[in-house]
Amino acid sequence: MAARYCVLSSHTYSEVPLEPASAHNYGLSKLILEKIVAQITASMVKELRAKTDAPMMECKKALTEANGDMAEAEKILRVKLGNKASKAASRITAEGLIGIHLSDDKKVGSVVEVNCETDFVAKNEDFINFVNNVAEIIATNNPSNVEALSELPMAGGTVESTRSDLVGKVGENMSIRRFQRFETNNQLANYLHGGRIGVLVDFDGTEEVGKDLAMHIAASRPKAIDREGVDQKDIENEKAVAEQKAKESGKPDEIVKKMVEGTVQKYLKEVTLLSQPFVKNDKISVQQMLKDNNASVTKFALFVVGEGIERKSEDFAAEVAAAASGNA
Repeated sequence: MAARYCVLSSHTYSEVPLEPASAHNYGLSKLILEKIVAQITASMVKELRAKTDAPMMECKKALTEANGDMAEAEKILRVKLGNKASKAASRITAEGLIGIHLSDDKKVGSVVEVNCETDFVAKNEDFINFVNNVAEIIATNNPSNVEALSELPMAGGTVESTRSDLVGKVGENMSIRRFQRFETNNQLANYLHGGRIGVLVDFDGTEEVGKDLAMHIAASRPKAIDREGVDQKDIENEKAVAEQKAKESGKPDEIVKKMVEGTVQKYLKEVTLLSQPFVKNDKISVQQMLKDNNASVTKFALFVVGEGIERKSEDFAAEVAAAASGNA
């Protein structure tokens, strides 16, 4: 049976019979293949990239494999992108964005952290839109946890299916790490710094006070509003370190006890919102600022991208070698 080859014309191709193999026909086949590659124009690659957001070289390879058929090349890339998504699931996501959404009356709000692998993807418009839409879905639907959130409707599918599609499109793993939702009879204020630090605060007072509170929290990163909100384990850890240092001083037990207590109190002052020096006027505490403005704070959420996530450190040469062998 005669072999067949393809001749490109714009974005279509036609099949032409090819005689049985011979030195002459081999040369002809090679020439035809070269013509196929040559006729895959930059505009075709650009069009396919616009449709799939796949890397340029991947688009060119797919078009070559599909003999210039745009629809077939798109199918090939979908398969490849699906493989990327499954491979990406095992990779560490320590970059990302914080998203915040407030209702028009500022009574309901949410803050969410969505992670990806690189800061490059964190600047991707599709990723930014995904984060913002997830924040709105949280505020509107009040899911109980990330699993419940993943099952909520989004973009004709679910939050999870939209996330998975986006993983395939950008070729990086991404995950919804955590979120908090506030609903209050007071007011909500928020502050977002570079997309990497996000604050949501429940307070009673003027809009200016709320803005100042949110900015202060982002800058000073308190652990709690007051001592009662600080994790007892953190206090015990500080106490243990202080005791060890005080004992090494060789001072009497009574002095050691006072040194430990002083260290713990200093720690609590540093990590509790009301005790911290106000960032806009360090002569007064946040508590005094609130009192002067007849205001109060009920609770806050502070998210910092990648906080507590162990970043993977790799040998660059090994990473390049892995990529070259197709294992990356």
